[in-house]
Amino acid sequence: MSASLSLAEAPAVARALEAALEHAVVGQPAAVRGVLVALLAGGHVLLGGPPGVGKTRLARALARAAGLRFQRIAFTPDLMPADIVGTQVLGARGFQFLPGPIFAHLVLADEVNRATPRTQSALLEAMQERAVTVAGHTRALPAPFFVLATESAEQGEGTYPLPEAQLDRFALRLRMGLPSLTALRAIAAHPSDDELSVPVVLDGPRLLALQTHTAHLVVASHVRDYAVRLILATRPERPEAPAVVRRYVRYGASPRALQVLEATARAHALLEGRFNAACSDVRRVAPAVLRHRLRLNVEADVQGIDVETLLGQLLATVPETPRRWAWPLWSSGAGARWRVAPVARGGRG
Repeated sequence: MSASLSLAEAPAVARALEAALEHAVVGQPAAVRGVLVALLAGGHVLLGGPPGVGKTRLARALARAAGLRFQRIAFTPDLMPADIVGTQVLGARGFQFLPGPIFAHLVLADEVNRATPRTQSALLEAMQERAVTVAGHTRALPAPFFVLATESAEQGEGTYPLPEAQLDRFALRLRMGLPSLTALRAIAAHPSDDELSVPVVLDGPRLLALQTHTAHLVVASHVRDYAVRLILATRPERPEAPAVVRRYVRYGASPRALQVLEATARAHALLEGRFNAACSDVRRVAPAVLRHRLRLNVEADVQGIDVETLLGQLLATVPETPRRWAWPLWSSGAGARWRVAPVARGGRG
């Protein structure tokens, strides 16, 4: 398979990859789209949901369709950091480095919140720097590198909350729900995991080219302004914040969230067959970008306000174009007249 991939070919290749995954993982189009958005944007995914809905199958199908080397790490309370990144072993020629399972293109961190915070932190350097440090030596991870972590229910026994610094390294937080009746009928006749047959759509070098093309898609100034205003609206101390944010949010999104929001909007635009990000792309990816980056306060817990409800109200409140105020044509005398500037439009950018 040729490593060359032109920008003109990129949308068709991305859609072919999405179609292959939708065929392998039936009834989960939103999760498939979200995982691909993060992959094209060069980020990582935290994937939640009940057991048996296809999280592992999605990871395996993605690795096969994208021609990536796959490793699965089952996070358990007795897992140690060296079990992930590797360790030094004594051989005939002295100490030699034995790579851990993190040295793969696609790493499935299964039930990541069942391991202790010390072990969870072993992922931090790998996810951010695409490298690990063992015995004072930094070793680069293979490219492309993508972490898809699954999490158990937070109220389950034997789980540890993910550190906020680690949560912020995940580009998107997605959730796979139970399939519909129609999807369940199709799943009943679908091949099992052992018989998974997914066409190979591209390989590692072509995926890197696809990520490069995605990163260079156009983001117009008004789209960027909308993303900035959306991020500022999540901060309760800002005057731009709506009342629901000032009342229920303890702290909002960081500059990294803005970078991720723009990068994933580009990826969503490419999957839609466009070469420029629009405000509609920002709106589509915003919930998955922000839901794990907002911290609600005690009053939200008492009132039963969850982050999904708050994000829905936030997106409904922040307009795609900024509101303008009316200004006077002339201000002297009792007959002063006013001209009203256009208000915010509800249409998509």
